[in-house]
Amino acid sequence: MATFVDRVVLHVTAGNGGHGGGAAQREKVKPLGGPGGGHGGRGGSVVLAVDPQATTLLDYHHTPHRRAENGRPGAGDERNGADGGDLVLAVPEGTVVKDAAGEVLADLVGHGATFVVARGGRGGLGNKALASPRRKAPGFALLGEPGESLDVVLELKSLADVALIGFPSAGKSSLVSVLSAAKPKIADYPFTTLVPNLGVVTAGQERFTVADVPGLIPGASEGKGLGLEFLRHVERCSVLVHVVDCATLEPGRDPLTDLEVIEAELAAYVTDDSLGGRPLSERTRIVVLNKADVPEARELAEMVTPMLEERGLEVFTVSAVAHLGLKELTFALARHVAQARAEVEAAVVERPRVVIRPKAVDDSGFHVRRENTPDGEVFRVLGERPTRWVRQTDFSNDEAVGYLADRLSRLGVEEALLKAGAVAGSTVLIGPVEDAVVFDWEPTMSSGAELLAGPRGTDVRFEDSGRKTRSEKREEFHGRKDAQTAARDQLAAERRAGHWSSAADED
Repeated sequence: MATFVDRVVLHVTAGNGGHGGGAAQREKVKPLGGPGGGHGGRGGSVVLAVDPQATTLLDYHHTPHRRAENGRPGAGDERNGADGGDLVLAVPEGTVVKDAAGEVLADLVGHGATFVVARGGRGGLGNKALASPRRKAPGFALLGEPGESLDVVLELKSLADVALIGFPSAGKSSLVSVLSAAKPKIADYPFTTLVPNLGVVTAGQERFTVADVPGLIPGASEGKGLGLEFLRHVERCSVLVHVVDCATLEPGRDPLTDLEVIEAELAAYVTDDSLGGRPLSERTRIVVLNKADVPEARELAEMVTPMLEERGLEVFTVSAVAHLGLKELTFALARHVAQARAEVEAAVVERPRVVIRPKAVDDSGFHVRRENTPDGEVFRVLGERPTRWVRQTDFSNDEAVGYLADRLSRLGVEEALLKAGAVAGSTVLIGPVEDAVVFDWEPTMSSGAELLAGPRGTDVRFEDSGRKTRSEKREEFHGRKDAQTAARDQLAAERRAGHWSSAADED
């Protein structure tokens, strides 16, 4: 069973925004009090935060699917829904966040560092906020937006100053155990170390960390053995220490050959340029000839030391078992670490430029793309606002669909579709390919709201018709009487003229 995990694929989903409320006011003396729906709450976000208590990504290896809370819907009496709680995931310091394509999204270094990996959806507006002088009684509200959902890769890269590298069973774990208080697993068989071990070393006024990287073998940079899995822990180290086993009895093995093989693997490993790391082959390197307590090994170390020094390498002959040469090695490492830290502090940190990109005057915020698909020609509308408006629309509500049509028309979408060549009945898609809404487009969208007695979004019950004054009523009464008198006079004149007669006249 795994106890240390330094790379996981995490599936995160932020919370959805709550729907807006579409309730109406209810008051004792005001039965038609107008709209009173509140806004929906914001969905919770998924946040990665550095926690000093976290040392591995094991929890996310067992449960890789994480989801934040949804926002609550709005209610009547203008009550807004509660926001969904953010989901905070603790990660070790040195965690690198990448997207599915391998692009670095964040490098979490430093206590308290955070990164919002998935943002929660915004809550929908209630019908109270949608009311206007022309739309006094909206019978709809906006839906909440869905939260972001994506897959990210978490990689843990240890924050150590010195990395001990070399073949399996070269004595790296033993060296860490005597240089620091770390207690790694030590045995006499290859690949004893399966996880990087960290130890803190003190030399005079300097304190630095040493990482024991699991053994490398030829082809480690291509995925053989355990090397590729843990070479990422070397990327942040400023000093690399080659631990060479001078007492090995394996055929074809000697200090010079081992050094050349490991150097080739370091040169072949590709570091993340986005993290600002130098190639491993350009780091400060020190050679440690280990197991000098064995007479044959000590003789071999004395023989190859001049050859290594001719290559410009600093060489130390030590024995982790007999504690030989450790003091000199410790202070040499402290000197190199202090020099590397000074170089970092002295480096000129360029302040990032603040680039202002104002929107163009003629930028409509969307564009129409004409596409040819196996099902025929379609017109795709791409833009943040049209896509968001479509997601917020309740298509089961005719008035809400009409409101969407009004918004799109004011934005200029219909005009842009006409310019792109769309005609009545053309297929129009709004949104990205994976999440688009399909319409059979008509130049003027009809939602059924036109069947209302007044303009869309209005209610004749709220119209102030006004009461007639007494003089107006008197004029209306006299007008009716005058009309009746004129009608009787007209009938009498026609009878005298003989145009028609009644039954009484015939008798």
